[in-house]
Amino acid sequence: MLTQALLVDDSRSVLNFLKRHLEAGGLVEATAFLDPVEALACARERVFDLVLVDYEMPHMDGISFIRAFRNLPGCTDVPIAMVTSRQSDDIKMEALQAGATDFLPKQSRSVEMTVRLRNLIQLGAAVRKLNDRAAHLASEVAAATRKLGEREEEIILRLALAVEYRDNDTGEHTLRVARYSRIIAEQLGLPARLCRDIYLAAPLHDVGKVAIPDNVLLKPGRLTDEEMAVIRTHATIGERILADSSCELIRLGAEIAVGHHERWDGAGYPRGLRADEIPVAARVVAVADVFDALTTRRPYKEPMALDAARNYLIENAGRQFDPACVEAFLSRWDEVVEIAAGQKTISFQRTEAPLAPVIESAEEIHPAEAGPAA
Repeated sequence: MLTQALLVDDSRSVLNFLKRHLEAGGLVEATAFLDPVEALACARERVFDLVLVDYEMPHMDGISFIRAFRNLPGCTDVPIAMVTSRQSDDIKMEALQAGATDFLPKQSRSVEMTVRLRNLIQLGAAVRKLNDRAAHLASEVAAATRKLGEREEEIILRLALAVEYRDNDTGEHTLRVARYSRIIAEQLGLPARLCRDIYLAAPLHDVGKVAIPDNVLLKPGRLTDEEMAVIRTHATIGERILADSSCELIRLGAEIAVGHHERWDGAGYPRGLRADEIPVAARVVAVADVFDALTTRRPYKEPMALDAARNYLIENAGRQFDPACVEAFLSRWDEVVEIAAGQKTISFQRTEAPLAPVIESAEEIHPAEAGPAA
């Protein structure tokens, strides 16, 4: 690849000399401008490996040009030589402070100019190679990061699958909860990365139920106090399964697992946290989880009508639920209705290529877990 040089001088004869001199070896392609303003406009659109600029020019002197060029994206490391017959220390110092790399004398037969031009060409080519290498490494890092993200998501989905194997539901509960949770997180104005992570970690909210005996988990009726005490251990069991992971998503899943049955008024479990003591991700999933439990058919109950479940959330905002989460959820009610009605495909949607296969998981939430109306 030819080294791309930008030449700026108000003397056509100097430009022609520099262009011939640079291109003589067949390694450089030079683009020349008499007007520094036009040269800057070109530099905004093209990548140059080397710049030669005159000091005294109309409209803009060489030092001002160097400052403006250095402020262009990707131009901080491009070698710049000032071509001038004025070699005073003050000019040199000001040019260096502006970002000049070297100075070239304006004597066309100067051996010094020939040597310095050769060195600048080599430097420009070396800088381009370094920049190309840096871009390649950045691309590799980005690819590795994407691969790591894919593996994290696969871990999440496979852990959710472990819960599905314990359950007789249709396998869509955890994924609806994920979609509801993303709606709430987005409407709360949480950072985009956190919204994405809550969406991906939400399916782990009941992973602790893998340790609950079948006669309790799958009981087709209201649980006794003793059975309820057993099933409530799934929150802390889920935390123990997921805690202390090196994966940020898994750690968020642990936070959700242990906190999604806490209540805004402090009457929840397992720790009796209240209000902002409850992690925001757990408060988000609490609303999504209960709404889906209320509105889906279970062995022990018929589904509640969507409007009735909506009223339940409103009535319990500020008691069972974070009021801001309820408001955020209801602000996109039309979308909630579509998800609940199955009009949208229930599947994880990645920003990159989708994972395959999509794993669907389900849980059972007994009436006493959701609340009296469940």
